[in-house]
Amino acid sequence: MMRIVLLGPPGSGKGTQAKLMEQRFGIPQISTGDIFRKAIAGKTALGAQVEKYLSAGTLVPDDLTIGLVRERLMQKDVERGFVLDGFPRTVPQATGMEEILRERGWELDAVININIPTEVLVPRLALRRTCPSCGMMYHMEHRPPDRDGRCTVCGSSVVTRPDDNVETVRKRLAVYFAQTSALVDYFRKKSKLIDINGGSGVDEVFASVHAALKQRCKDLA
Repeated sequence: MMRIVLLGPPGSGKGTQAKLMEQRFGIPQISTGDIFRKAIAGKTALGAQVEKYLSAGTLVPDDLTIGLVRERLMQKDVERGFVLDGFPRTVPQATGMEEILRERGWELDAVININIPTEVLVPRLALRRTCPSCGMMYHMEHRPPDRDGRCTVCGSSVVTRPDDNVETVRKRLAVYFAQTSALVDYFRKKSKLIDINGGSGVDEVFASVHAALKQRCKDLA
């Protein structure tokens, strides 16, 4: 049983690592982005509120985000553990998460913080491409699409996301680091934080994550 929070800036490979943890450890990846989309698609009351904020291009308030995460953490598939991807992003969200865990009699095992220099992240994000149909991610240098720029999964033409241009990338990274610095300190003071070097390949990063979690969670194979 393992309950993990995964932190990392845009382009750090956090989502990929979350998927690998899901597969290796048999625990669900819980992404706030996925939660938002499902709530909106399901036309729930909370989903309607989320859609209002997202449509206006504003941040979803902490209390609303916490409410949606609370609903997700009440589902049966999280009883063996989970990896939270994209939540919490602020200290109030962290305290809200801890309250939910206390209600269930659970405790957070570790917070994996993937570190990677900004000078690496900017070109990585600027060279990223996305399939608008199936969501598959590509990188023009390390993981390119087909020669004609089409997705290898569904055949759609891949695109550059509007927020993946260099200027926007730098702004996104500045916002991320400003927003999460207090959160990193919060978890470090609680002795929950595990810093991981995210500058190497996917497999090497996951090996570091796995080794760190084995030390923290003694029953982990």
